[in-house]
Amino acid sequence: MPLLLAALGELYMEKSGVINVGIEGFMLIGALAGSLGSYYFNNVWMGTILALLICGIFGAIYSFLVVTHKSTQVIIGIAMNIFSLGITSFIYRMFMKGKTYTLSIPSFKNISIPLFSKIPILGDSLFNQPILVYLTLLMVLFSQYFFYKTYIGLKVRSVGENPKAADTAGVNVFYIRYIMIIIGSMLQGLGGVFLSTYILNFFSEGMVAGRGFIALAIVIVGRWTPWGVLVASLFFALGGALHNFLQVTYPGIPYQFLSMLPYILTIAVLVGFIGKSIPPMANAMPYVKE
Repeated sequence: MPLLLAALGELYMEKSGVINVGIEGFMLIGALAGSLGSYYFNNVWMGTILALLICGIFGAIYSFLVVTHKSTQVIIGIAMNIFSLGITSFIYRMFMKGKTYTLSIPSFKNISIPLFSKIPILGDSLFNQPILVYLTLLMVLFSQYFFYKTYIGLKVRSVGENPKAADTAGVNVFYIRYIMIIIGSMLQGLGGVFLSTYILNFFSEGMVAGRGFIALAIVIVGRWTPWGVLVASLFFALGGALHNFLQVTYPGIPYQFLSMLPYILTIAVLVGFIGKSIPPMANAMPYVKE
């Protein structure tokens, strides 16, 4: 789910012609805001809302820099990663104030769907999950419909393919990109929330651990479509699950080697897909209104 949410957020951005290599940073900010909000409000939903608001604000800042100011998107994304790693570590240590234990925070609980959760083998895995899992899968369905069956989705795709033609047709390119970046930032932050409030149930410095870059690869492998992103997320998650399985089953294998598996898989798949997947034509290109 963290990979899928982060990749969906990147998909919304890239469909409008904006690339964000700072996914790692947005996920870290979401993870910290979600965990601290859940702890101080004693409510995981309040933590989630706080994370969405903060990531939305950072998304607006990112939009200003790359859309209005027309800064190089890759450089701003890298700066976002560096800044987020520093600011989240600083804020977390400030709140911990020398404590040697991790904060115990409220977390999302599994919701079992009657009848379906009793299906042999797959039932418990698919239908006994936290509500964020169900909402994310619905988001995939909505995104598929939004981009390919709605007039607004057509506007977004036109901005990502040919912003000048879209502008000539009366589409506000800057407005579309601002909205898509903010939505994408919030989805990426939600991926971080899932990490800190369900998978780990605490925040730790640098806990995203490269998942943001894997999300970038997922969008490419998924050929910039919601369905493709879903399938690619499952494939890359298999690498992480394989790492955990082999580490338990074969303890003699050095864990450092097993930890490399998800990243080796990412590089191998990208080598095979680069050149075969066609991104939106205006991707990473700032638009200058004439």
